[in-house]
Amino acid sequence: MEPSLALWASVLSEVVMPFNDPTRLLLAVQADGHKVFTGSDYDMNIIGVRSPSRDPNKFDDHMHLVYWDDKGMLQHKQYRVTTDPGTYWLDNPMNVAGTAILCAGQYRGAYRFGMHRGKYEALVQSGNKVKVYRDRNRDDILDHNEDSTAEGYYGINIHRSSTRDGGSTRVDKWSAGCQVFADPDEFKDFLDTVRLQVKHHPRWTSFTYTLIE
Repeated sequence: MEPSLALWASVLSEVVMPFNDPTRLLLAVQADGHKVFTGSDYDMNIIGVRSPSRDPNKFDDHMHLVYWDDKGMLQHKQYRVTTDPGTYWLDNPMNVAGTAILCAGQYRGAYRFGMHRGKYEALVQSGNKVKVYRDRNRDDILDHNEDSTAEGYYGINIHRSSTRDGGSTRVDKWSAGCQVFADPDEFKDFLDTVRLQVKHHPRWTSFTYTLIE
């Protein structure tokens, strides 16, 4: 008997969108050797998932929030982002070492609420170092060269793009290595949700960010 179309659709959805299920997403984080935060309500798992397409000018990656609420229910939110710099900064590096591309990994306590470039509230990289590739050959290809990596405080913030309705469709100048939301409304929802951790645990003012491929 041939498999039903519903079965094939289910299989295809697992191949194309493997992280719609929060449990599977957390298992993927663990499989990469990273910590998953499950011990307390509103202990935020902030997880970026980088698309295999590697198109620098598309918002084709995703940011996820996974946490348990005060009723013990697992919550999951997903947003459209880029985890890569746009083509403008690949062609015109602002650092002589090359344009920063955040390496996949877990950055414990690296992010806190602060002002992005002094303009608006975002999650800023002020709590810990991050690891980046340095792409310096001025083309539109995202180079993940292990020989080019460096660690430090580079201002790899989590912020938004345009404030217009619907945000931006192209990355362009919006990211020089930051993790950037396409839609400002999604970014606001992200910040409001992340803020629940501080509301319920006032001393937990830093956040871990995990980026997986």
